[in-house]
Amino acid sequence: MVHTSDPFQPNEWYTLQRVLQTPAHITCLASGHAGHVFAGSADGSLRVYDLSSFKVIKAVRGLGAEVSSVACVKRAGSDLPDAWVACGSRIMNFQMDSPKMILTADDALTVIDVGDASDPDDVLNELSLNYNETRLAFCTDSGVVGVVDLSTKAISRMRTKHESVCGSVKFIPDRPRELVSGGYDSQLRHFDFHEGKLLSIRNLPADTVVGGVGMSPPFVMSMAMSSIGIMAAGTADGRLVLGCGGYKPPKSSGGKKKKRSRKWEGLDEDEEVIDKIAEGPIVAMAFDESDVLTVSTLLGTMVRYVVMVEPDEGSVVVEKVWQQETQSVKKVNALVVGNERVIVGGLTANGTGVFEIWKQDINYALYGLPMPNPRS
Repeated sequence: MVHTSDPFQPNEWYTLQRVLQTPAHITCLASGHAGHVFAGSADGSLRVYDLSSFKVIKAVRGLGAEVSSVACVKRAGSDLPDAWVACGSRIMNFQMDSPKMILTADDALTVIDVGDASDPDDVLNELSLNYNETRLAFCTDSGVVGVVDLSTKAISRMRTKHESVCGSVKFIPDRPRELVSGGYDSQLRHFDFHEGKLLSIRNLPADTVVGGVGMSPPFVMSMAMSSIGIMAAGTADGRLVLGCGGYKPPKSSGGKKKKRSRKWEGLDEDEEVIDKIAEGPIVAMAFDESDVLTVSTLLGTMVRYVVMVEPDEGSVVVEKVWQQETQSVKKVNALVVGNERVIVGGLTANGTGVFEIWKQDINYALYGLPMPNPRS
């Protein structure tokens, strides 16, 4: 059973705190920690912003290709995490606490080429860290899914690949051998990455209209993974997919523990919710709490949901708690959440780069106060 609250009454409120522009469009965003955001651009640059001053405090330039993804790894004794940067077919590691204000490709401590030598157009899409920051998953335009061991720099690739572009990959919490990927072949694939083998697969059904005419294919455009095993995916035809078969109640819930299965069952369609939430592609999403998911469409509709799983009752409650349109970002490429912020980035109307920082205000609905207008 699925219940979505209706009519929508927001119980969270975020106001637009700052708009920051860059010469080239924003291609990816990552959170360093509470006070910083890392912004990658199409011109092969990476900027680190201080969220109290909104100024660039570090940059990497001249990487030679679009920065498609950034993963931040904490290092003892450093205020800034190290950055693993996907650029073209290479993964590059930078120590961002370098005394240099501006770094270049020559300053990379490690460079790992994961591309297919026979296909120079095979570029990286997403990087994803596992939960103890020892491995880095990657995916490419040719459909390859792989893992880099950060201690040895050894690369392992899955035995099978997506039939088209693979744009998303996530490790599965509490499953030290497993990850899940999503591709433009409308498939979600679940792997044992130690053995490189496919464990399960979900072919997302195409949406139809009267007469059986197919709409936009359900290409997987974005993914997010909750710390309690809920998988979310956004499709090109505007559907939100929630895989709840791998749900594990948080330790603080006090509820009845679900018996651990031999493998993660997050792609079990019997424990799946698919809901049409937009008319266009859902291109970015992230969990910032175990059950709070923020998504954005290509054209900038941002929505936050609380996902509540009741395994004993066999039900999932999906409650919309906030919705807003981006102001300056006319095409969204990336989104990060956390520390009472929603940060979304992409292109302006004239094609330059931009990202918006939305800050959570007090709970206006809870206290019965009129909600402010962010445009004022």
